[in-house]
Amino acid sequence: MSRRPDPARKPALLEQILDYLLDKPLSSLSLRPLASALGVSTFTLVYHFGSRDELLSEIVRAISQRSHPVVAAAHERPATVETYVAGLERSWEWAVEERNIRLLRLEFEAALLEAHDRGHTHTRETFTEWQELGRDVLLDMGFRPEEAEAESRLAVDTVMGLQYDLIVHRDPEGATRSFRRFIEQCRARLEAALALSDRRTGE
Repeated sequence: MSRRPDPARKPALLEQILDYLLDKPLSSLSLRPLASALGVSTFTLVYHFGSRDELLSEIVRAISQRSHPVVAAAHERPATVETYVAGLERSWEWAVEERNIRLLRLEFEAALLEAHDRGHTHTRETFTEWQELGRDVLLDMGFRPEEAEAESRLAVDTVMGLQYDLIVHRDPEGATRSFRRFIEQCRARLEAALALSDRRTGE
């Protein structure tokens, strides 16, 4: 009788793989050297992850899923400007941790690889998930769909741009100052838009 697969084995391997890649380019990932570094067989990696491309998707998914629950928890109901801003702030607190800056570098590198191979879509799917999460909160606040879509995309693009700043310059203090400036502007813009909407409704 064959041994039943250990359900904890794959997550444990993935954690080891992330640790291995923290100081290595994602483009250099190869199953044989990776297996050797982890002290496992190539068969073990193929068994749990399939091909190299499938492993890359698992890596990106693991990185994005680490921060997603943190931000989702901050978007509490009822939706308000403060809960929306809290979600952005929570995501930034996660991003500025040293290990997470390195993980974000892997995610950005995966996105660039996907730009050359449109068959892989996981980083684009992650972007869409972030955008839809923010959009739904804004819709609950009463924004029109086109306004909620544009505002959420602006927020995601801005935060991702600042994450890129973190990766390139390794200046968390400077990037955080810019993030705080963005948050102030975002809060003021949303509050002004809601106040204008309330006045129009009351007319």
